[in-house]
Order: sequence, then C-alpha cells, then structure tokens
Amino acid sequence: MESTYLNGVHLWLLDSVTEGGPRQSGELVITGSHGGLSAARYAAAYRPRLVVFNDAGIGKDEAGVAGLALLQEVGVAALAVSAMSARIGEARDTWESGVISRVNGAARGMGFASGRPLQRELAEFLRREG
Repeated sequence: MESTYLNGVHLWLLDSVTEGGPRQSGELVITGSHGGLSAARYAAAYRPRLVVFNDAGIGKDEAGVAGLALLQEVGVAALAVSAMSARIGEARDTWESGVISRVNGAARGMGFASGRPLQRELAEFLRREG
C-alpha cells in the first residue's frame, strides 16, 4: 500500500483491492486488481468515493469488469483501465500508464470517459471539484 498526491488530494495506490479498509472510505483509490465481482465486493465494503481497477482483458462475459455494475448498484463510482495500458496487480503502473476502458454510471456522472488517460482524467476531475 502506498499513496500519492494530485493537486493536493490524497490518492491511495493499492496493488490489491483487498488492502483497503475503513481508511479508504470516501477516498480516491487506484488498484491493480481486476474489476470482477469478487474484487468489487471488497470495495463495496469500504465504499471509496472512486475506485479504479484493471479490466484484465475484459474476459468471457465481461468478467474482468463485471464488478463495476455491482458498485454502481451501491453508489460507488468505479472504472477500469485497459490491461494493455497497465500491468495487472500494480497500482503504481495503473496510475502512471492506465488508459480508461470502462466506467460505471457514477463515474460517468463525475466526468470520466473511456479512451482517456487515467492520470489526466483524475486531474481534470479534481480541477472541476475545486
């Protein structure tokens, strides 16, 4: 578990979503985890403001991002970056190199969109939030 700052805002970098807990509630969390249902259940338990996953190549029946819908149901903004842009299991690489591939409705409502670099999108989001 490590962290970084963007525009003075703390970002949690968790190689695994399972490293999160109460300290990440309401926070911006970037993980290296896949965005499947099992990973989403961990994030739903501690309810970050936004959680970022790796799409793990999407997979059969979109299993690599299925958790984004579950998080939408509980009101957590979630998105995934392409496995072709960032290494699975490495939050730092997700942060530095990730390109968004999928967003849930809550993340879309915050201004996030597919096809854009994660770091740039987070900076834009924080500027809008002031």
